[in-house]
Amino acid sequence: MLPRIASEKLAEFCDIFCECGYFDIEQSRRILTAAKKLGFKLRAHVDQLTNSGGAKLAAELGATTADHLEKTDQEGIAALKSANVQPVLLPGSVYALGSTSYPRAREMIDAGLAVVIATDFNPGSSPTVSMPMILSLACTQMKMSPAEAITAATVNAAYSLNRGDKIGSLEPGKRANFSIFDCEDYRELAYWFGFSQVHSVYVQGECVHKDAETL
Repeated sequence: MLPRIASEKLAEFCDIFCECGYFDIEQSRRILTAAKKLGFKLRAHVDQLTNSGGAKLAAELGATTADHLEKTDQEGIAALKSANVQPVLLPGSVYALGSTSYPRAREMIDAGLAVVIATDFNPGSSPTVSMPMILSLACTQMKMSPAEAITAATVNAAYSLNRGDKIGSLEPGKRANFSIFDCEDYRELAYWFGFSQVHSVYVQGECVHKDAETL
């Protein structure tokens, strides 16, 4: 499928789930190498259930991101840093699967990696679209500060998609896509969970949603 997708310009990235029982290391290397030759940027979901060396593979191939990383050890973290691969951490899947093996976010940040956090929204292992819930898990379970978690969910995430010059922060020249929350302090975004604090949502500077109670 890759040559057809490349010729029709249907995707920017090739992603693969490298894990025991799915795509193993050699299969993943083969697919990602073929994708790279066709001009795709690479992403990889790795080391979620076992430490199979997926983080090292992502570093070896120069992937843009390595996602999950619940089982990645210090050697894997060092490999990601050496190749400047951004970790995308998905604590919602850890929570939903009833696991306690959260990624080593603190070690990754201390190593100088620009960590990203995301929902991993899917019906199989992370049935949530709530970024505030992910912020809460990042702070309570992965020991990130609220500022680190918000940065990971916004500008770091934008750069992981090669869109850091357009979105991810409020700066002149970027798209005015942002939400306003009913909070007095930014740290409340990660403190409260289980209900919406959204006051209003703006896309391209235009208000597209406003909480009914504020109308």
